[in-house]
Amino acid sequence: MSASSTPLHGYARKADHPDYLDRWFFRHCQNGSCRFRLDDEVCNQAPFGFLLMEKGRHVLQIPEWQEVCRETPNSSTLPPEPKAGYRRPALDSDPVVLVAVVDFLLQPHVTAMRLLQWAWLGLTSLAAAADTNTTHESRNILPTTFKPPPHFRNVNLVRNINLEKSYPRETINVVVENVDAQPQREYYLPFEQGTLGRIGGLEAKDKKEPERTGFTAEIVEVDPYSSTEYYKITFPSALPSKEQITLQITYYVLSALEPLPAHIGQLDKQYVLHTFSAYVPSAYTTLKQKTKLKLPTVDVPDVTTLPADLNAEGKEDPQKQGTTFTYGPYGEREAGATQEASVRYEFTRPLTHGKLLERDVEVSHWGGNIATEERHWLTNRAAALKNQFSRVQYQQSAYYNPPTHALKDLRFPLTLGSVDAYFTDDVGNVSTSRFRTNARESNLELKPRYPVFGNWNYSFKVGWNIDLNNYLRHVKGGGSDSYILNVPFFEGPKQAEGVEYERVVTRIILPEGADNVRFQTSVPLVSNTTSLHRTFMDTIGRTTLTLTALNVVDEFRDRDLLVTYDLPFGARFTKPLTISAGMLVVFALSWVVGNLDVSIGGKKKTA
Repeated sequence: MSASSTPLHGYARKADHPDYLDRWFFRHCQNGSCRFRLDDEVCNQAPFGFLLMEKGRHVLQIPEWQEVCRETPNSSTLPPEPKAGYRRPALDSDPVVLVAVVDFLLQPHVTAMRLLQWAWLGLTSLAAAADTNTTHESRNILPTTFKPPPHFRNVNLVRNINLEKSYPRETINVVVENVDAQPQREYYLPFEQGTLGRIGGLEAKDKKEPERTGFTAEIVEVDPYSSTEYYKITFPSALPSKEQITLQITYYVLSALEPLPAHIGQLDKQYVLHTFSAYVPSAYTTLKQKTKLKLPTVDVPDVTTLPADLNAEGKEDPQKQGTTFTYGPYGEREAGATQEASVRYEFTRPLTHGKLLERDVEVSHWGGNIATEERHWLTNRAAALKNQFSRVQYQQSAYYNPPTHALKDLRFPLTLGSVDAYFTDDVGNVSTSRFRTNARESNLELKPRYPVFGNWNYSFKVGWNIDLNNYLRHVKGGGSDSYILNVPFFEGPKQAEGVEYERVVTRIILPEGADNVRFQTSVPLVSNTTSLHRTFMDTIGRTTLTLTALNVVDEFRDRDLLVTYDLPFGARFTKPLTISAGMLVVFALSWVVGNLDVSIGGKKKTA
């Protein structure tokens, strides 16, 4: 890691449109110590608090949305080091340059992407320090030497990896037995270094009793020295000794497919590489296991072949049946055993990746309407173009419509009854859209202003209105009326190849005076905040519930979000009274101005 002669000073400031995380971090090294800073661009864009770490310990935490900008008078002088465990109490009038000594970064196995993942995991946990209404996913930092206690063993394990979309979906069905003398309820699921920050939607349940609730999952290991990171799955009740439970664990891995080759022609086929372990990584001894891969095609030029002596049945792996490849079964494997494997297959589709999705749902009781707007920042992770883009070649291919790795269109299946749909981007209104609605469905079909090829970006927003009566229920009681709102957590495009999102922020903007806000959703969240949103003709502002989720895929679209709130009887008249008062003031001022004598000589008296 080379040294830099001029430090880059740190900033973190609220903004409306964040840029991609890996552009935000720059490095300055002096005397063997590296200090991370944020640049001027971040001062205008970064919406996050930032967590810095020193040898695995929290060094400095900056609450989310706090402005932290300062020019250092002498750019060659570095500010003093914060001590381990130090936390800045208040930053409103006392800005500070973010500094942390991270000696472990000098080690070759620690990469910049690794830091980004640690930082990303820490971002949302800071929100709780800034707002008491904010909750976040629990994370415990354990020692580097931590190993899960061997209370369990995996009697039989089957992992299914579905590669039919642009992100892998892994489902692990495992029979777990408690081999300890005491009842146990904490099951650890390991992930390789750098993978944890890309895991999304991890859910666990009892496969034999799917209706059983109470399973929880939390991140418990993000130590920078550790090569293994863990999720801890907690059972609803402790599993007695010698008893078994059949777990079904499902999760998604974002940004897991790598285009290979990384550059192709405009009309060439695209091949992607997926790397995995033929042995399912586990913190416990596994007696029997197998891994199945479901591919979208039979065009598989490269796949890792394993010798027959590893297979419990003496067969060479993988066994192929149609588009399914099977590794195993394998006999007893110790905890932590891995066997690297990979598969390269044809996938001539876009790898659509959402950097950010912001969704606003504005509820109007007086208008009887729900106004929904979604703002998308998309990129295509597909192979980049080997040569310059040819519009002529693109138009010629439109006549026979071959498979392409470019993102050419987006389809939004909207909620039934949606009206007044619109589609705009950074330039303005986009006319290449079609909105169709009938008694059975509502669809918004979009064509971006240009085809989005590999490594290209496109940002846009869509919006529509819908009748409030279809999604709001009124419950009378006491001095306040309670309402239950049922809307999708997010909608977004529905593509055959799938869409993955790094960050989804949903805001439910309720009427003025709404209080006692509660919510329920099955989407895993990292934070929730209740605040005020002020807009046209508001007085105190509208109660706003903000929910944030990380690493979400389009299979979570349309998951219900139930919001319950109270609205006092008098609060519903706030808006009309405000408008009436405003009109009276205008009329009064008009009358006063109309009766002013502004003539130079004044009015003459008449006899």
